[in-house]
Amino acid sequence: MSLPKTLAEDVARNLVMVAKLIDEDPEQAYAYSRIALRLASRVAAVREAAGFAAYATQKYSEALAEFRASRRMTGSVDLWPVMADCERGLGRPERAMAMAGEPEVQKLDKAGQVEMRLVAAGARRDMGQIDAAIVTLQSNELASNSVQPWTARLRYAYADALLSAGREDEAREWFAKTIEADKDGSTDASDRLAELDGVEFVDAMTDDEAQDEVQVQAETPAEAAIETGTRPSDDVDADADADIEFHADIEADEDVDTDTDTDTDTDADGDGDDKR
Repeated sequence: MSLPKTLAEDVARNLVMVAKLIDEDPEQAYAYSRIALRLASRVAAVREAAGFAAYATQKYSEALAEFRASRRMTGSVDLWPVMADCERGLGRPERAMAMAGEPEVQKLDKAGQVEMRLVAAGARRDMGQIDAAIVTLQSNELASNSVQPWTARLRYAYADALLSAGREDEAREWFAKTIEADKDGSTDASDRLAELDGVEFVDAMTDDEAQDEVQVQAETPAEAAIETGTRPSDDVDADADADIEFHADIEADEDVDTDTDTDTDTDADGDGDDKR
């Protein structure tokens, strides 16, 4: 569907903001998607963007409705995995599992099929079928040494499922494999592996040291004086005596300067008389 130029520009600006904010501020992205939706609800790209914005804010019923609308407009199956995941979000894992067995899955590209496998495994776990979830994730894509965009997430899901099944040694192995594939740190596999290995990350300053530092900063002059064995008034008196001596020295210097200036003026006057 084509839009008038001005309207198309307004819609495009809002869609750009949705894409820009959906990870860092999903609520704001959702607000922009609603504006775009009001402007152009018959545009498939707008319905899809609105679906992802709703999905990011866990509004799964709304997201599912938008994804279905986009699919009706385009006939594409690309949104099938995320639609199934919305069913999970709505507490209907059995529907997600049913979608995993539909012919649409065979029409997905490789990335889409891997995504569908992840959703199906999640649905199995939702239903308490952890062993079935592990089997669901076992695939050629998981066994491959080739690193693809989906590799880190697939390995991570497998490691996490193994750990939930009590297979700690295998989980450790697959968390390590996840780290190898996760170059941009999209998962917390390194933290999970460290936890399994008993590694704890602590601050360089211990809690006792931090408390001591706070206590020292909070000390009043009186408290500091007690620790050093002096009275607070001693320092004040010493400062006052030093101040008196300082001002006395200044006054003495001023007297000397005054006498010197007087002598100089007298000599100057005498020289003047001789010239006259």
